[in-house]
Amino acid sequence: MRVSYNELNQTDLIVDAIYESNGNTNLSGDVLGPLMGVGNMGGFRIKRQTKNNKNIAYIVLESTGKEIDWIDKIDIDVGRLLYYGDNREPGREIHATKGNIRLKEYFKRLSEGNRKEIPPFFYFTSEEGRNRQFKGLLVPGDSRIQPEEQLVAVWRSKTLQRYQNYRAYFTILNTPRIDRKWIDDLLVGKGYNSLNAPAEWKQWVTVGIYTPLESIPSVEYRTKAEQIPSKAEELEKIKQIYSYFKDPYTFELCAIRIIELMDSNIRECQHTRYVKDGGRDAVGKYRIGNFSGYIDLDFILEAKCYDINNGIHTKEVARLISRLRYRQFGILVTTSYVDLQAYKELKEDQHPVVIVSAKDILEILYKAGYKTLKEIDDWLHVNFLPQI
Repeated sequence: MRVSYNELNQTDLIVDAIYESNGNTNLSGDVLGPLMGVGNMGGFRIKRQTKNNKNIAYIVLESTGKEIDWIDKIDIDVGRLLYYGDNREPGREIHATKGNIRLKEYFKRLSEGNRKEIPPFFYFTSEEGRNRQFKGLLVPGDSRIQPEEQLVAVWRSKTLQRYQNYRAYFTILNTPRIDRKWIDDLLVGKGYNSLNAPAEWKQWVTVGIYTPLESIPSVEYRTKAEQIPSKAEELEKIKQIYSYFKDPYTFELCAIRIIELMDSNIRECQHTRYVKDGGRDAVGKYRIGNFSGYIDLDFILEAKCYDINNGIHTKEVARLISRLRYRQFGILVTTSYVDLQAYKELKEDQHPVVIVSAKDILEILYKAGYKTLKEIDDWLHVNFLPQI
């Protein structure tokens, strides 16, 4: 669904609807101003009540996806948002920005059970041009995340300078449509008592129950476009990794390190011998449970150092599946992608194989703090001997 610019100040908010700009590429083309009545700059925008300017009616969060160090992540399967604060430059204390001050305060109120003093959050992402897409109504925290992990200060470095920012978890409530009348009621301080208030939000405010917008994908396989980077600078980073490994056998060591960065539950991943590996590049264990009671699941790893335009086809995927033993699962790591037919067969037949494609590799490295070409190059040289 698309909503034209002329309708912005009177439309409802619908999850995944796109709200169109007037076509201007400068600030005059901002969507969130006419749509939500907030300012036209920043990813953390507050809207105060009209009758009592000291009180906040609601908060609008926006993610552009342009901050490589701080890429917010939506997990649509479970209705969760991983959001980063707005202290993104060295030389400033973590609370030097108003957004981070408010994050600290609202999560403090959450821990104290003072939910009525937390305004609702509306989350938007950037689309083409200055268009914006509404992703949902948020409340801070997630009942499936440990309390001490809800809001955490994390370190980053930039130009050899270290600094901190907040990492916060929000729940996307199961509210597919926000009535414009509720937004109007929030502005005059009647949001909680409004007849138009979403039931899921009122339930959270009243008793603290989270009702996430869970969305099980109807199509589980990914297209080529969804597995490889779309931006030129990201394609260059994948090319850098691919070109570094002249010997595909040595890339297997890199694939092991990538999955270890991907998930801390990966244990005892061992590179198999070149000749007697039975076609398996590595074997390992995945731990489920805590220290007093856990089980280890066996997995095998297969690594494919392919050019970005050279996909993995049905025959290669079938070879990996044939090597899986009873109660094992597989992980396939590639600097390329799995073609559509192979991916479909993999998912439709419910084979226990995890695909880590070119785009996934970059996301894993970004999360680990390796973001620029130089940082990735340094990571390669520190961890793997240069290839001759």
